[in-house]
Amino acid sequence: MENRNEFNTIKEDSSQLPSAEPPYKLLDLKLKPPKNWAAGFPAVIHSLDQLVLNASVLRGGRALFSMNQFDGFDCPSCAWPDPDDERSKLGEYCENGAKALAEEATSKTIGADFFRENSVYDLAKLTDFEISQLGRIAEPMYLPKGGTHYQSISWDDAFAKISEKLNALDSPNEAIFYTSGRTSNEATWVYQLFAREFGTNNFPDCSNMCHETSGYALSRSIGIGKGTVKLEDFYDTDLIMIIGQNPGTNSPRMLSALTKGKKNGAKIMAINPLPEAGLKGFKNPQEVRALLNKPYELSDLYLPVRINGDMALLKALQILVLEEEAKNPGKVLDQDFIMNKTAGFNELAEELKRYDLNFLSEECGISIENLREAAQMIASKKRIIICWGMGITQQHNGVEMIYNIVNLLLMKGSIGIQGGGACPVRGHSNVQGNRTLLINHHPTTAQLDRLEEYYGFKVPREGGYDVVNALKAMHQEKVKFMFCMGGNFLSAAPDTTFTAEAMRKLEMSVIVSVKLNRNHLIHGKEALILPVISRSEKDMINGELQHVSTENSMGVVEWSRGILDPISKHLINETHVAARMAKAVLGERSVVDWDKFINSYDAVRNDIEQCIPGFENYNKRVVQKGGFYLPNGPRDGIFNSEFYPGKATFNITAVPDNSLADDEYLMGTTRTHDQFNTVVYGLNDRYRGIFNERRIVMMNEKDIEKAGLKEGDHVDLFNYDDGIERIAPLFIVVKYPIPQKSTMTYFPETNVLVSINNVVNGANMPASKYVRIKIRKHSPDIFKKIDDHVIAAAGTGLESS
Repeated sequence: MENRNEFNTIKEDSSQLPSAEPPYKLLDLKLKPPKNWAAGFPAVIHSLDQLVLNASVLRGGRALFSMNQFDGFDCPSCAWPDPDDERSKLGEYCENGAKALAEEATSKTIGADFFRENSVYDLAKLTDFEISQLGRIAEPMYLPKGGTHYQSISWDDAFAKISEKLNALDSPNEAIFYTSGRTSNEATWVYQLFAREFGTNNFPDCSNMCHETSGYALSRSIGIGKGTVKLEDFYDTDLIMIIGQNPGTNSPRMLSALTKGKKNGAKIMAINPLPEAGLKGFKNPQEVRALLNKPYELSDLYLPVRINGDMALLKALQILVLEEEAKNPGKVLDQDFIMNKTAGFNELAEELKRYDLNFLSEECGISIENLREAAQMIASKKRIIICWGMGITQQHNGVEMIYNIVNLLLMKGSIGIQGGGACPVRGHSNVQGNRTLLINHHPTTAQLDRLEEYYGFKVPREGGYDVVNALKAMHQEKVKFMFCMGGNFLSAAPDTTFTAEAMRKLEMSVIVSVKLNRNHLIHGKEALILPVISRSEKDMINGELQHVSTENSMGVVEWSRGILDPISKHLINETHVAARMAKAVLGERSVVDWDKFINSYDAVRNDIEQCIPGFENYNKRVVQKGGFYLPNGPRDGIFNSEFYPGKATFNITAVPDNSLADDEYLMGTTRTHDQFNTVVYGLNDRYRGIFNERRIVMMNEKDIEKAGLKEGDHVDLFNYDDGIERIAPLFIVVKYPIPQKSTMTYFPETNVLVSINNVVNGANMPASKYVRIKIRKHSPDIFKKIDDHVIAAAGTGLESS
């Protein structure tokens, strides 16, 4: 059997990664009972702690009161929308938003002197948390082929090196252009325009790892790849269902919307393998009464579904809702809506008759009694919002599960009405805007036609690489150059060892960043770090303060203008990076006026207005209070599914076979409360009661006993997909209220177990919430199977004794 944890050779250059001599020791794990409510005064304290930790008390503290305000800057964290009407003067931010700001508003910097004293070899020994605490990157840095240390480089020389590499490629498709979700609309537009004039549609992006599943399923079933609700719908609804999403950590400001909806009479149903604090209760840190009183209870019903039991659960709910309609004809389903706005209902109703309710109950792990209670809540309500996160999108049948979510909404006629609709809860703050502005490896013919017509260059028509296919192409050396507009691609991607091997085969890797991350340390044969101003910093062009814009998860485009002085005089903005790169690479053969974009963001927005529907009068509307909504047909009751133009589609899907061997478990990866995506703010998971250690595996008490283990035991985790042994060594068993045969671990530590071929059907996205693993007592000999390269690539956080 092949071992996916070994590299071929250790070279005497920067690709040699640190030796971590066994034996290893873990940190001192502390466990407390999980919390049953989120936020409150502790959230305030921990927000302040981050400002102190990052030496940004004055700088970051001042910026907090401008974040998410009408005349301020957009939070660099999640994409949850801001209120359209009034915003709190105390601050429109949450704990994780404050942490994200503290990170980028830090007064600590690293530049030429730091990199001269610290080799890539030494830096790779650090944990992800330690790397994140080093400070802002203050100037462009270059790692030559065979080099051991990054060295300072001028911007002009950096762009010259990029030009040399790109223009030496045999084909434009030997380059890929990755995008993180924090990139502004303006930078996104210029970036994709350059790459397409260069000649490729290779745009892997963070959507390919989080919500590609949502876009794929929604566009085919209702005609748009976005959610259909507004924030105000949460305030005036009957039922909010939250599936596979943890608002207390991933989008804490959502808790305020849930509370407001609940106070106005809404019921809340939570469906998740873990009983998360943010699904149970909330203390609003901005209300003195809320801080002093008991937490406000949120969920009226919690269903602890097994990993991948969601499909069986959704099938059962549809069957039971149909039963209620049979008892009360015309009073449960919206028959007019079904007849006039949808297709495929009769076929779905017939297909559902094949399933036995007892079988579905067993598959999802929820009793029939609780399933009936949930179905009654749905049957008796009209205005229903269903929210979901990566607990749904990152399962191999995530597309099919979203089809079933849509099925429920269509049965009830709950899309296209006030207080009802679909709500995929997005991650990064402009990931949806990136896709709207054509960061897309499979753009439509109409989109490409418009670009070609407006700009006058021949637009590439061949579909490009998504993340998974980009990694495979890099591994096969079909891709030789990678440009990352932000992000930490290595730590976000699946199959860490495979990804690291692919990165090292590149001729050059270029990463636009504000802070150092592991992707700078696992690099191409040559590497560049291009540091930019952050969203909270002033963006000055020709002496004038500029604004950029972003799109939140509910389709609002709003301006963003920083207030802090840039941390270094050597930083430029992302739009300038893209435009100056285009000038250097394309030269006189370009037909685009890149200087126009360098001198004016208004010029960028004028071009977007001409090419993308919904951006009419962009420059005027974006500076209006609260910005503007983009068109959304399903929100207005207009549907256009893939096979039935003018209608939404019911879809028929299958319940998967999730049978496991006695020694097998299903594993999902999740983040801690001290984490946003791959950025680790600390070592605690406060709401789950797990402190000072990230290398843990949450298991059901009965599974622990049956496996001959006990809480606190050290174990090794294995995956055997594709006939390859993947190993994540030395984890601590933590007893947790999770369904039997389901386990949960933190990413990126266990990304090494996620096969590059374990993907979501249709969306081709890593299925990181559906990984078959085996758990064995830890053996010190396990490290003989693991090359030092893997230890550094995975960012294990293991300390050498």
